[in-house]
Amino acid sequence: MPRKARLVLEGSCYHIITRGNQKQAVFKDEADYETYIRLISKYKERYGFRLYGWCLMNNHIHMVVESDLLAKFMHGISLSYAQYFRYKYRTIGHFWQDRYKSYVIQKDGYLINCISYIEYNPVRARITLRPEDHEWSSYRARILGEKSCLLDDLVL
Repeated sequence: MPRKARLVLEGSCYHIITRGNQKQAVFKDEADYETYIRLISKYKERYGFRLYGWCLMNNHIHMVVESDLLAKFMHGISLSYAQYFRYKYRTIGHFWQDRYKSYVIQKDGYLINCISYIEYNPVRARITLRPEDHEWSSYRARILGEKSCLLDDLVL
C-alpha cells in the first residue's frame, strides 16, 4: 500500500523530527555530529531551505525549517548520513525509524515557542543543565549571537 502524500504548503515552516531505528543512537562521537552538520549545510546550499532552529540529540534530530522542497533535502540528508554511519560502524538494516515527521507551523508566536522547545531538549533530557551547554543546537547562535553558517534570521 502506498504512503500518504506529505502535506507541503508553499512558504510554510515545519518542525521536522527524525529518530534512529528503535530509538538507537545515531550519533556516537563528535565526528558524527559534525558530519550531520556538514550535510545540513550541503543540502541547505543545494535546496535553499531556511533553518530557524535545530537540536541534535544522541538518538534523534529536531529542525525548524521553511521550504517547499522538504522531501528532496530530507531525503538527501537522511540517506547520506545513514550511508556514512553504516560504513563507519559496519552496520546493516534500517537506520531511521519510519519516515521523518513534519508538522506545519504558523509563522507567529508558536514558531518561537517551538524553537525554544527544541533547544531545551538537552535540559529536559538531563544531558545538560543549561541549553547553552549543548554544543549541537542553534541556541548559542540564536540567543547568544555565536556565529553560525546554518541559522537563518527569523522574520515573522
